[in-house]
Amino acid sequence: MPSTDPRFPNLRVFDHALIQHKLSLLRDVSTQPEDFRALLNEIAGLMVFELSRNFPTRPRSVKTPLETCDGCMLSQPVTLAPILRAGLGMTDGILRLFPEARIGHIGIQRDERSHMPVNYYTRFPKDVANGPVLVVDPMLATGGSAVHAIDHLKRLGCRDLQMVCLVAAPEGVKKLLERHPDVPVFAAALDRELDENAYIRPGLGDAGDRIFGTVGA
Repeated sequence: MPSTDPRFPNLRVFDHALIQHKLSLLRDVSTQPEDFRALLNEIAGLMVFELSRNFPTRPRSVKTPLETCDGCMLSQPVTLAPILRAGLGMTDGILRLFPEARIGHIGIQRDERSHMPVNYYTRFPKDVANGPVLVVDPMLATGGSAVHAIDHLKRLGCRDLQMVCLVAAPEGVKKLLERHPDVPVFAAALDRELDENAYIRPGLGDAGDRIFGTVGA
């Protein structure tokens, strides 16, 4: 089970040994993009496996080769909402668990001077509000992009929302708690702080650059 922090009742941190092992490899500056992508997807899948334990289900009768038995199925569609571009790096790992999940997209970039989110693209299923929605982004730094994405999804009628990230800063978790206290935040680590450039410390660098091999571009 994920651990909690008394400062942030909205936060759940996965301290599972395997997740922490893979996160340490992910942080390593020498980890190459292909390995970074693989680790990111593996951690995302492990996290979502745990947080999906309470997804709503419905009964279903199943005919086995020997007899009929009672089973169950997910009763509502699951939608992934990766925040572009880095959020895309986590979707394959989640889709291995939920290949039937829909994928919406929300493109948000941070203004490097103001650190405020700027929305440049959105597209979601028309019935996105009919089931759980996982907002996905490797980094929860200032919380601006996450709040912006959740604001948009709530305007679409979504109420079953969860934030899934790899590394979170206290500042970002606090902002989500203030703006969206009903949305749980699931992370693999709560890091120390944001620096003067709004980068998470110790963090793992720019996740988008490390996923797509654009470091220094």
